[in-house]
Amino acid sequence: MNNDFDFFAGTWDVSNRWLTDFLDADSEWEEFPGFSRATRHFDGAASFDEIEFPTKGFAGLTLRLHDPERDQWTLNWASRRTGTLFPAVAGRFDPTSGTGVFEGEDTYGGKTVQVRFVWSRTDTDSPRWEQFFSPDEGATWVHNWTMNFTRAATTTKI
Repeated sequence: MNNDFDFFAGTWDVSNRWLTDFLDADSEWEEFPGFSRATRHFDGAASFDEIEFPTKGFAGLTLRLHDPERDQWTLNWASRRTGTLFPAVAGRFDPTSGTGVFEGEDTYGGKTVQVRFVWSRTDTDSPRWEQFFSPDEGATWVHNWTMNFTRAATTTKI
């Protein structure tokens, strides 16, 4: 559907947990806060958010666009640290589970990796986003980042 990301419109407190090395499942987990504000556009066929990680000193933007011909979304991430747009991931939500899976190709540490984003719990006020990297074309996956969102009590300036 072209309004799959309507759940995300609003202001969020974000609890982050990531591996210190995205390709090493045995590296240490680090936790840090974030704040996000998301908006809905094109009657639900586009979603935009800005997220800030105040203790990390960086921020990013995501533009999500629904392609009605393919019935899939592309998720496009840009980082304030690099000033670049990362390669898009594409996918869709399963209508039964409400879980969205989006995949693509990127690089990490000079290596080509497959990337998977998973959105879950989208029917609650505490959705979850998870990131996975595969250095071996999908044979194995390293779960390296989780964001748990909760609706912010007040609007946080980003």
